[in-house]
Amino acid sequence: MHISVIGSGYVGLVTGACFAEFGVHVTCMDSDSRRIEKLEKGEIPFYEPGLAELVAKGVKEGRLNFTTDIAKAVEKALVIFIAVGTPPRGDGSADLSYVEEVGKGIARHMTGYKVIVTKSTVPVGTGATLREVITKAQAKTFGFDLVSNPEFLREGSAIEDFMRPNRVVIGADSDQAVAIMKDLYRPLYLIETPIVVTDVPTAELIKYASNAFLATKISFINEIANLCEKVGANVQLVAKGMGLDHRIGGKFLHAGPGFGGSCFPKDLAALIQTGERHGYPMQIAAAASQVNHDQRRRMVDKIREGVGGVKGKTLAFLGLSFKPNTNDLREAPALAIARELQAEGARIRAYDPEALAEACQLMPELQACRDAYHAAEGAEALVIMTEWNVFRNLEFEKVRSAMRTPLIIDLRNVYDPERVAAAGFKHISVGRAARSPRDTR
Repeated sequence: MHISVIGSGYVGLVTGACFAEFGVHVTCMDSDSRRIEKLEKGEIPFYEPGLAELVAKGVKEGRLNFTTDIAKAVEKALVIFIAVGTPPRGDGSADLSYVEEVGKGIARHMTGYKVIVTKSTVPVGTGATLREVITKAQAKTFGFDLVSNPEFLREGSAIEDFMRPNRVVIGADSDQAVAIMKDLYRPLYLIETPIVVTDVPTAELIKYASNAFLATKISFINEIANLCEKVGANVQLVAKGMGLDHRIGGKFLHAGPGFGGSCFPKDLAALIQTGERHGYPMQIAAAASQVNHDQRRRMVDKIREGVGGVKGKTLAFLGLSFKPNTNDLREAPALAIARELQAEGARIRAYDPEALAEACQLMPELQACRDAYHAAEGAEALVIMTEWNVFRNLEFEKVRSAMRTPLIIDLRNVYDPERVAAAGFKHISVGRAARSPRDTR
């Protein structure tokens, strides 16, 4: 089978490379000629573990190719995935202009029946809108089916998520389209992956509901963490006690500076806006979004109080990407917090294994450092912003000798407070009591 993926960004490229690994012939199309040129040379435009190797394998074995020509992408493909961006508008709603433009391009070059699949995260009703757009734009009438097949890829583990997913959701109104989609995902039958077949609107909403629920878990545990600090409890043990209940589960119960990235903030905003448009306020989603916004301010307060005012102080930031194993800086808590601190007069020395260069382009005032120890030089506080593995086993003596003040502000709760205090540092974290060296005597 031949398929095409329109849009060679994060979702599109992972989707194309993984389907090629399934034995499917894949054409990845993008209007950005520079991106396509780089991909043809084996250069991946973002960091995702294992993706470069998978793309190279697909190209070498002749199952993965790239083009800027939408006619070429449409011609051979039976299934065409739309994987372009749906950025938020000013009111929080999803901007579907890229999706609709791709729909028109597909329509103009159709020469026969196609299955057109939205992989992009789109609000309820997009399938019906896209069907109308394609029908109107066709130069000659050809049959087609529309399918919603939302992605559930976590940055940093996207290939594993595609190859061994919790579920595959197929929203379609045609038995033929469902059969074709099931055939595409047939390799997953060997690992008994659940296939959820439903109508298009339900499939569209499943993605938003899933992300909103996970975002709510994060905001909930952050509220509990803030309460823990008031009452003297330990949020990590609270989360462990909660997570052992199988109805709740332990994932996404990690207190910190709040969620970021390309999905949760955008999808929450779109879900809230969808509710408003239909006359039903999404109160829990709105509260989760507000708590996340407030959590960043609380982290600024925590840092300010920890160093006794930040004006003229030097802070070492470890981690800038919104999560480890990605260079994605979209809605990254570290950048939002850094901007607030810089506005108050702080100097920030920063290190991130993958996102440093791009972060410095976005924030030229950041002082780029070659590693964690370089960042610590002359700092009044070492602030752990992203829990990269490289930050989990710092040499405390080396860090302490480089710093002006032995203070670690651990916004990801990476370290045991007693261990850090025993190494001669004051340790401040989220949802746990602060510890000082004198507390260990």
